Amino acid sequence: MVIKRFWKSAVMACAFAGIATGAVEAREQVRIVGSSTVFPFASYVAEEFGKTTKFATPVIESTGSGGGHKLFGEGDGLATPDITNSSRRMKKSEFERAQQNGVKTIHEMVIGYDGIVVANAKSAPALKLTRKDLFMALAEEVPVKGTLVKNPYKMWNQVNPALPKQKILVYGPPTSSGTRDAFDEMVMETASKKMTEYGAAAGKYKKIRQDGIYVPSGENDNLIVQRIVKDRNAVGVFGYSFLEENADRIKGATVDGVAPLPANITSGKYPVSRDLFFYVKGSHLTQVKGLKEYVDLFLSEKMIGEYGYLKKIGLIPLSKAQRDAVRTNWTTKKALTAASLD
Repeated sequence: MVIKRFWKSAVMACAFAGIATGAVEAREQVRIVGSSTVFPFASYVAEEFGKTTKFATPVIESTGSGGGHKLFGEGDGLATPDITNSSRRMKKSEFERAQQNGVKTIHEMVIGYDGIVVANAKSAPALKLTRKDLFMALAEEVPVKGTLVKNPYKMWNQVNPALPKQKILVYGPPTSSGTRDAFDEMVMETASKKMTEYGAAAGKYKKIRQDGIYVPSGENDNLIVQRIVKDRNAVGVFGYSFLEENADRIKGATVDGVAPLPANITSGKYPVSRDLFFYVKGSHLTQVKGLKEYVDLFLSEKMIGEYGYLKKIGLIPLSKAQRDAVRTNWTTKKALTAASLD
């Protein structure tokens, strides 16, 4: 079983032992933070790693992508994480902060595809949504008769008469989440591009209403699933793997007429699709026992291949050429650069 702890507690424990003061020569256990979307995949690999190798099972905490990058970039000492999982690419500002704090070598791994799904209970009415529908339901301000007003919509059929007469209640990721970043970019900002009422903010608008219609639900997507199963009026926003895992209880909405299916996500036809990542500190490879071997296992065909274990729990594999390229970058220890993040 994967040991799951609060990262701050682990750092405090290390500090009491002298670890946080720099008195460490090596560490016996890989430490990982980051994305709640990548968490189930990383946890599976960690469990397999602990069972099948001589190394300790890694410690993983689901902090959200933003929280993970913040912890990862605090510095290069062994009181900081070795890996951060991310459901979006590292931002240039995050890379530069890490560099300034002494993290000189970072390796980027792409592990597969994911779709952000909008789902509700099996017993609830089917939802056929557009990105504009989602925007009009969730934006803090919306255009009404040519003027921006505080969002007045309480029911889905007020947003679009073709939608059910059902109250709008959306459980979704918080601002620290990479899923939220991706949703903001691919839904909110994209939908606002053709809305001239936003002026210079058109194509950039991503403010989510804060009147209880949208409920940030922490870095626990399983909790969102539980809530929408219990309340047939509720809708959840989370990664595809949680839909796959709970397909007997929940169903995904179409977005712009496309269903959240693996083939649609891989091809990019499903409009809310993204890559999944994790990042490794190069300097920790010689200081943390099992770190290289953990990454090797994660990138193996056994895990991320077309017939790999992670596909069975919802990861959508990269093409063989893409998988081979990722492994080549890892084998040659190709380092991430600021220029590649422009």
